[in-house]
Amino acid sequence: MNISEIFIAGDHSSLELKSSCKEFLESLGYKVTDLGTNSDESVDYPDFAYILTQKIKSVKNSYGVLICGTGIGISIAANRDKFIRCALCHDEFTAKMAREHNDANVLAFGARVLDSKMAKKLCEIFFSTEFAGGRHERRVKKLS
Repeated sequence: MNISEIFIAGDHSSLELKSSCKEFLESLGYKVTDLGTNSDESVDYPDFAYILTQKIKSVKNSYGVLICGTGIGISIAANRDKFIRCALCHDEFTAKMAREHNDANVLAFGARVLDSKMAKKLCEIFFSTEFAGGRHERRVKKLS
């Protein structure tokens, strides 16, 4: 994958996991920008999903990681934008298929669902898997 930058954001429940994933992705050589939140004070996850989606639309070949308590709310918020294909992933298979079959450009997961080890594994798989194209390309085009 040709990735120019990875944006990462989350709500107050994501702080530790977001930091861990950011450091891990940087250790793999990616440029990673943290869009917040950087406090444990309660915030609204849609605000951070919208900040991230705007960045992805404005920076060519950029991707994202979104984290909230379950990953559900923040992925719903991100998918309000027709340019975004945010995939809520829970295991290695869903992370791989999100990229390979759905050309997802944002990975989402829950800080209260996954431990750091699994979250890092999902990041590694998601950002190293190429979109298969072919019959999947026709389907992905119908999403926008």
